[in-house]
Amino acid sequence: MNRPARAGNPGGRIQMSILKSRFEDVALSDKSVTQRVFEGIDPDMTILIDGPSGRSYSGAQFIRAVKSLAGGLSAHDMGAGTCVGLMMPNLPEYCIAFHGIAWAGGTITTINPTYTAPEVHHQLNDAGAQVLVTIPAFLDTARAAIEGTGVDRIVVVGDAPEGTLALSDLMGPPLEHQAPVDVAEHVVVLPYSSGTTGMPKGVMLTHRNLVVNIDQTLLPADLNPGEMTTAFLPFFHIYGLQVLMNIYLTAGGGLVTLPRFDLEQYLDCVIRYRTPRLWIVPPVALALAKHPVVANYDLSCVEQVFCAAAPLGRDVAEGLGERINARVNQGYGMTELSPVSHVSPHGEGKPGASGVAISNTECRIIDPETGTDLPLGEDGELWVRGPQVMKGYLNNEAATRATIVEGGWLRTGDIAHFDEDGFLYITDRLKELIKYKGFQVAPAEVEAALLTHPAIADAAVIGAPDEAAGEVPLAFVVAAAGQAAPSLAEVQAYLDTRLAHYKQVRQMQVIEQIPKSASGKILRRLLRDAQGAQA
Repeated sequence: MNRPARAGNPGGRIQMSILKSRFEDVALSDKSVTQRVFEGIDPDMTILIDGPSGRSYSGAQFIRAVKSLAGGLSAHDMGAGTCVGLMMPNLPEYCIAFHGIAWAGGTITTINPTYTAPEVHHQLNDAGAQVLVTIPAFLDTARAAIEGTGVDRIVVVGDAPEGTLALSDLMGPPLEHQAPVDVAEHVVVLPYSSGTTGMPKGVMLTHRNLVVNIDQTLLPADLNPGEMTTAFLPFFHIYGLQVLMNIYLTAGGGLVTLPRFDLEQYLDCVIRYRTPRLWIVPPVALALAKHPVVANYDLSCVEQVFCAAAPLGRDVAEGLGERINARVNQGYGMTELSPVSHVSPHGEGKPGASGVAISNTECRIIDPETGTDLPLGEDGELWVRGPQVMKGYLNNEAATRATIVEGGWLRTGDIAHFDEDGFLYITDRLKELIKYKGFQVAPAEVEAALLTHPAIADAAVIGAPDEAAGEVPLAFVVAAAGQAAPSLAEVQAYLDTRLAHYKQVRQMQVIEQIPKSASGKILRRLLRDAQGAQA
């Protein structure tokens, strides 16, 4: 095991420089992500099952459908060089659509299907999308969203109304080989993330980013061929897309897809398909640890629970582990890291820790004020370097330069420290991002929507601690001159048509003035300090 490299300093403290992974490096591959996924698939195994209906695909049917879709897309000039928006819940066809587009040489921008039309419109425009794939339930949003964008075709999974194309009608003669792509440079997926601050930005992830992260993660994961898991984590989010869809299929496993999280339906699927591992987020961990309905289910098949997307409290983790008699481990990552950088190796973790660095991955802990390395065990900003680091932010060179600094180090915006064994502990957040049930909420985006309300003159948003959600958006608003401030209910009704539900303001305070720096930047620290003093 490699422990943190150290060097003395004049103050006599132990100085941590670069922490390297304890695992051997994995080779950088020239395969596309779909080629890598195909390598692990058992053609005779049922690898995709729609949880509610039981519809399924064998490995052979999946590969055939991906190649057929790629052939059809290419024949309709929607293949190489095309950016396709994918706005769907978790379905087997999501996996087919994603890999069909990738096999054809296209780029996928993954869109949250609960987004409002303005949010979808922004992403389609910024990504330069030309096609949007969705389901009938989201057609009204899709049609409104594409107005004024480069999207001229809507593809529907299922019955396609007039003016749209059915995904089934795009199936053509199979494209037998991967369309030529430069795996190191070609952006295969564009998920949107707020990074450390600001509005959502397109995260450019290449084939190589995804493939190396699959290989890095599989090394300490101990996934078994034939292993199934229930996938409610949304595929539009990098956690669901990579850890479940791509990594499980590459490992020779399979997925039971759920279009949304319902606790009882989830538990039914876990038992029916005897899934040994659960992949969850902290709010689901809390439900599994405390909800009385869990007692009605025999979860003896579960050996391990893996929680990520936000830190999981030690008490909840230990309570969950005791209740279902399983190991509860954490990992760490972010969209900009494709997404994994730290895991609990071979299912062995430490309470409260987010694992150790995976292969090819280096870490530093930096003092945010001075930019110098900090001693082992001391909190500072986590920096990560490795081949899984994104190519950059689309159309935003300034944000890219602020996030990927000299030497290829990615500034995570998370405050953390390492222990003597190289385990990572996330303790705070330097970045402004709010984590609501594992989803990213950018304060700037909520503030921009609030400022369009005629009775609000100024606004600021921070995250307020919440046991069930992790954090909830808390808005501070200043009433417009001569007007009464709107109530929380009025603000929520106003935002309902402008922002996705998870970005909704859950708490609100009316104040006289938003604290700002001389340059006009909101001083969120002062708002957090004031909120903490009132708690």
